[in-house]
Amino acid sequence: MNNFLKRKSTFAIFIIAVILIIGLFIPTPYYLEQPGSVEKLSPRVTVQDGHKDEKGNLYLTTVLSTKATNVYIYLYGLVAPHTQMEKEQDVKGDMSDEEYDRLLEHMMSSSQQNAITSGLKAAGEQVNVQNNGVFVYMVLPDSKAKGTIKVGDVIHSVDGHPVKKSIDFINYLSKKKAGDTVQLGWTHNGKTYTKSIPLVTLDKKTNRAGIGIVPEDEFSIQPSRKININASDIGGPSAGLMFSLEIYNQLVPGDLTKGYQIAGTGTIDQNGNVGQIGGIRDKIVAAHKSGIDIFFCPADVQKGDTNEKDIKDEAHKLGYKIKIVPVKTMKDAIQYLEKLPPKK
Repeated sequence: MNNFLKRKSTFAIFIIAVILIIGLFIPTPYYLEQPGSVEKLSPRVTVQDGHKDEKGNLYLTTVLSTKATNVYIYLYGLVAPHTQMEKEQDVKGDMSDEEYDRLLEHMMSSSQQNAITSGLKAAGEQVNVQNNGVFVYMVLPDSKAKGTIKVGDVIHSVDGHPVKKSIDFINYLSKKKAGDTVQLGWTHNGKTYTKSIPLVTLDKKTNRAGIGIVPEDEFSIQPSRKININASDIGGPSAGLMFSLEIYNQLVPGDLTKGYQIAGTGTIDQNGNVGQIGGIRDKIVAAHKSGIDIFFCPADVQKGDTNEKDIKDEAHKLGYKIKIVPVKTMKDAIQYLEKLPPKK
């Protein structure tokens, strides 16, 4: 009898072990989104002939995104504090891992170039911008180009006409109708391709036609001085505002920080306009844990904008005392800091 029970117990342990091991190899279609790190900017940004003698610090904030590659990571996400579960479809859409990586790389690269441009302009310096084509930010599900053109490709001609900017591309297609065909020239992984693509209806109300992609400018800049941004381990465009403020602070006399610990988030364009970002609730949690005094966030300007509302709601709900400052532009942030009294 004892031998039977012992064999039964051993078999049960074996089955449990097998189930636990199998769980390691069962993927789930989810990402865990959690508060990430708060990174000091002065070691990451170096401006030629600039200064780094600030009494306080400027910081970028990140969101930790972890793919739930097995059941156990997924279960951890269900119980971990300050953790949101996002479906992979909502994060990446129909993009492959390669396309998603190219998109993140482009977003960070263009964000850094925009930050350099806006930071230098705010300090009264000139920046030459060279437009190099149309970056494919997204391919819409109904596009006839789907499977041919991929996220990360760069369109450089349409019907033999060179296109340097997305607005020129859009304006050319605005004269066409659904069913018309245009010949596109583009590059993919350094190779050039040409193919005729039928247009589809983008807006049924106006009958506006197009390729069925979301275009962005592919550009490079020639700044008046060398600026190095070390952000190889950070993806996406959300650090744009804070990069531009750090560049500006190293260029101008005095110290914008005045002894405060200042973090923030928000995209930036070449003219210093601040845009909405994702994961803002996680970022205020990370800022609170790091003892931040002031946090810049994108102001809610357009219909559907929620960053300002969400971050204030999260801070109130958790009882945080951080000073939250919504800004529409980089200039708004600079003016706020200029009016601050030095920290005692």
